[in-house]
Amino acid sequence: MAIYRIDGNRLVRRQEAELIWIEPWGKNSLRVRATYMDRMDGEDWALLPQEELEAQIVINGQEASITNGEITAKYSAGGALSFYNAQGKKLLEEQWYTRDPGHDQESALEIKAREFIPIIGGDYKLNMRFWPNKGEKIFGMGQYQDGCLDKKGCQLELAHRNSQASVPFYISNVGYGFLWNNPAVGTVTFAKNKTVWEARSTKKLDYWICANDDPADTMAAYADATGHSPMMPDYGMGFWQCKLRYRTQEELLSVAREYHRRGVPLDVIIIDFFHWTFQGDWKFDPKYFPDPEGMVKELSEMGIKLMVSIWPTVERASENYPAMNDLGLLLRTEYGLPIATDCVTDCSVVDTLNPEARKFFWDAAKKNYFDKGISLFWLDVAEPELIGYDYDLYRSSAGSYLKVANAYPQMYARAFYEGLSENGVEAPMSLIRCAWAGSQRYGALAWSGDINSTFSAMRTQLCAGLNMAMAGIPWWNTDIGGFHGGNVDDPEFQELLVRWFQWAVYCPVMRLHGDRQPSLAPTDQGHSGGGQMGSGNKNEIWSFTEEMYGIFTRCIALRNEMRPYIRRLMREAHETGAPVMRPLFYEFPKDKAAWDIKDAYMFGSDLLVAPVMTYGARERLVYLPEGAQWTEESTGITYAGGETVTAAAPLDVIPVFRRS
Repeated sequence: MAIYRIDGNRLVRRQEAELIWIEPWGKNSLRVRATYMDRMDGEDWALLPQEELEAQIVINGQEASITNGEITAKYSAGGALSFYNAQGKKLLEEQWYTRDPGHDQESALEIKAREFIPIIGGDYKLNMRFWPNKGEKIFGMGQYQDGCLDKKGCQLELAHRNSQASVPFYISNVGYGFLWNNPAVGTVTFAKNKTVWEARSTKKLDYWICANDDPADTMAAYADATGHSPMMPDYGMGFWQCKLRYRTQEELLSVAREYHRRGVPLDVIIIDFFHWTFQGDWKFDPKYFPDPEGMVKELSEMGIKLMVSIWPTVERASENYPAMNDLGLLLRTEYGLPIATDCVTDCSVVDTLNPEARKFFWDAAKKNYFDKGISLFWLDVAEPELIGYDYDLYRSSAGSYLKVANAYPQMYARAFYEGLSENGVEAPMSLIRCAWAGSQRYGALAWSGDINSTFSAMRTQLCAGLNMAMAGIPWWNTDIGGFHGGNVDDPEFQELLVRWFQWAVYCPVMRLHGDRQPSLAPTDQGHSGGGQMGSGNKNEIWSFTEEMYGIFTRCIALRNEMRPYIRRLMREAHETGAPVMRPLFYEFPKDKAAWDIKDAYMFGSDLLVAPVMTYGARERLVYLPEGAQWTEESTGITYAGGETVTAAAPLDVIPVFRRS
């Protein structure tokens, strides 16, 4: 027999081994937790503690309900949960197949919605099943390289990889938002006949759901529940210069001086990987960077911020390896050698889920970078990238890596956010190659990883960026031109670079990067430190054709003209959780056609951006949502909403429409 009780504002249910808590967790929202353990663990993961709200709880024999504002959860007599909005519309319902009384679907299948499968000698494998909603569309879930904006019909790996960031929050056109608050490796399947969430190793079920008809209200509720991004610093709104690798201090300074000489505004320049001695030392190789303080000073005098790359990899030759290994600050392997990744040499990886490891990591970066004037960090390899992504091989201080792996990038960002904050930096921001739910509160600026330099990859990134935005990560960008395979003499790549550069004007951050080909012959190659790695070809705005240089400089000038508008968008993201890049339906939820558009988006509330993402295209079709008039920026022509127009797109034009 099921036993319900009220514990403060929480509805508690215990039947046999299962303990379930449902409680308010922010406005119009509920948090659901279940376990087969003797007690509920207190880990909140992505969620932040909330002010205790009063809930309406009704217990009626074998049935019970809890209401928080616009959302109600109801138990049937058999224990199945379903969720409704204030108008009585069913938003989500658990999928049960059982002969037990009280279930809508009486069946001989005997499949429970909440299924805890024991792992002998360990925790549980968890399956959570819901009925699908007819005609439902699902947006968010983070960054996947599948080209799908609507995730309905997709199966997604709940795990991180280079260019894949699993951020398990989505919004539905049915009128709710849903967070899978579990960092375990697993999968989710948004199938035609069911939705199934799977965690491969866990102690509890934990999810959060809110009811709102307006996507903006859902995003605001989610930001309140998991944290708001800081206010983006002003330098984040301009142009950033990077290439595969500036090998020396003088090479980097020569590029910065040339921007300054040409009068082209440059906000940030980046020193990428292998500027260090050994992986895990987290300091400059003095042979190639002999005077970091002087370098920072000269850049500052030109109005340029310096960013440096940080990796969590630690090789045995590092001065920090013995202490980190002895203190248990590295990810461990369940068997075999403690090797997690192999770039140039075998390396272990910092266990960012360990608070002591985070402190050690930051303290080394503070001594060798921050104390020399550097407060801007590129947190690379943040998944982290593993040998074969064998998640079950590793163990963190927080338990089996299968159980906690997806929180790794969030804790990586946290290490530097807290370290910078404690040392007086307001609103720290770190460029990072991965994110999880809640990463935004630690100043995470995600980018889409080491993608290819192709038009196909470019198109995929637009969907990836919009879904990161709808998963609550408002700061996002790409390597302009892609990372792998861009030949500087190839006309198709040159056109790709122009089109990507134009698109980046209307992204949260505008950052030029990539491993350009053919690689230049290495100079002063060595066998240690920075001498181990060569570099790609040149990748500055003057490295290509004169026509391209003219387009690039006009794009940078436009970006700087837009700073007041961008600053407003960043303020909205900080205060309300509103994404900077927005699918059309975000601004026009009543326009059914807007929910199907994946090749254009809103940059804030005023600008509709339609990037050109096909080689040789000089025009493209653009859908203009109903409910507004639209003025084409390049021609001044005004169109009514609710129609598709053909926009001219010569090489120097990206179609952009201003909302009237």
